[in-house]
Amino acid sequence: MAAPGETTYSTSGFIRLTRPQLTGTLAGLALSLLLAALDQTIVGTAMPSIITQLLGFDRYPWVTTAYLLTSTVAVPIFAKLSDIYGRKWFFLAGAVVFVASSALCGAAGQMNFIPLDGMNQLIVFRGIQGLGAGIMFGLIFTIIGDVFSPAERGKYQGLFAAVWGVASIFGPTLGGWLTDHLSWRWAFYVNLPVGIIAIAAIYLEFPYFHPQGVRRIIDWMGVFTLTACLVPLLLALTWVTDYGWTSMRVEALLMVAAVMLGLFLLTEMKAAEPLLPLSLFRDSVITICSIANFVLGMGMFGVIIYLPLFMQGVLGVSATQSGSLLTPLMLAAVIGNIFGGQVTSRLGRYKALAIVGSILVAAGMIIFAGMDGATLQSRVVLGMVIAGIGMGLVQPVYTVAVQNSAPRQHMGTATASSQFFRSIGSTMGVAVFGSLFLTIYKRDFASSIPPGTPQVALEPFSNPLLLDQLRPQLEAAFGRYPDGPNLLHTLMGGVRASLVHGLQVIFVVGAVIMTAAVVVNVMLREIPLRGHRRAGSGPPAEPG
Repeated sequence: MAAPGETTYSTSGFIRLTRPQLTGTLAGLALSLLLAALDQTIVGTAMPSIITQLLGFDRYPWVTTAYLLTSTVAVPIFAKLSDIYGRKWFFLAGAVVFVASSALCGAAGQMNFIPLDGMNQLIVFRGIQGLGAGIMFGLIFTIIGDVFSPAERGKYQGLFAAVWGVASIFGPTLGGWLTDHLSWRWAFYVNLPVGIIAIAAIYLEFPYFHPQGVRRIIDWMGVFTLTACLVPLLLALTWVTDYGWTSMRVEALLMVAAVMLGLFLLTEMKAAEPLLPLSLFRDSVITICSIANFVLGMGMFGVIIYLPLFMQGVLGVSATQSGSLLTPLMLAAVIGNIFGGQVTSRLGRYKALAIVGSILVAAGMIIFAGMDGATLQSRVVLGMVIAGIGMGLVQPVYTVAVQNSAPRQHMGTATASSQFFRSIGSTMGVAVFGSLFLTIYKRDFASSIPPGTPQVALEPFSNPLLLDQLRPQLEAAFGRYPDGPNLLHTLMGGVRASLVHGLQVIFVVGAVIMTAAVVVNVMLREIPLRGHRRAGSGPPAEPG
């Protein structure tokens, strides 16, 4: 019999929780995921007010970049540490860091004792917040893998992915409401009560378990080389849109990242307890899931951010409801998450869902690729629904498949690698598509400018992503000059034509990438999920 407070395991090797422990653990994990998801959408709506109050327009991209850097780096590192020392205290540390830094973000600019102005304070605190979010997000689905057999995980992975989707739907609206009725600071303060409840639930109900059969050696060289690879890589990809692929800073950062990647791989081959065991990728399931996650992140998430621009800049949809423009896609993804998770748990299979989901994503992208200036809004929504359902079906599949194949001692590392490749893929997708889109847009727009147009009048048109916000100021400014309104009308017509061409190209490229993803998913090897029992069959299979 287990001693009080000691973790016990079921005969299948998974952590055995009492009903109160299971309820508290799932509630704490769901609230933590809700916080991490809300934080990525709620802050964007508040950014205009933040920039205005903190006088930080020149530095506003760093609010997101700092968060991206630390959260991406944290995922694989702390997942490996949790494989060695256990999940509970790392997860709690991440949650505490996230909540505490949320309070600091909300107070940015009010702490005069810190020798930084308000915007720089916010950037620093967002970096710390990203660290906490990366730890939490990297361990949430790993803990689910500790508690449930692979056959059961699909259902819970789908439900948790649905939490992410719901937060993505309501986050922008909530951020706008808090900013308008209270203050932008409440976009951060809202994390505090929810975060405290989540911390209490995990602390009280999720037991600490001490991993067995692992060597407690930290691969410090692996930590250093991975960090030294990811930081310049993410910075280069973030700056590509502004400076181009051939700028010295981008080329230098990519070169450093490539050198450090080589050193990281060399380190991992020789490390006694590698941060990312390369032997994991000898398993074709883990390799294919990693590739599929990368492709999904690059092809789908890299393009999604341009759908609102198409609807606003081409179809003329009002920006006042810009936060809800992606609602059909996210709502469809939630439905796909729940349905796919239930099907996976009932059938004990995952490959068919991966193939069907990738076909639906590719179909949605093909619909986007065929859009032009005469496209009806209903067609955009149809593409969103089809692609969204596909996203919902495939997202839980990769985590379940990886966890089903990975050795138990590498569960955290394997799960985090799946999320890590999707994150890198989406970052690279944003960079590649952003660079391609702006190149085409600027070239086409330059050819549409009437002769004799003053250069000063063209400056606001260099970035079409901001034009919708600047439209009232542009109308007022051009209205003060003879024939100014007609010139503005001509320039906006050139903007629309250039947007259509640039967006068509990236949607076509995205469709090609996602069609290739179907082939990748066809190559996915299917292993029956451990713990699944068909009607009339014997007891669940033991894990290998």
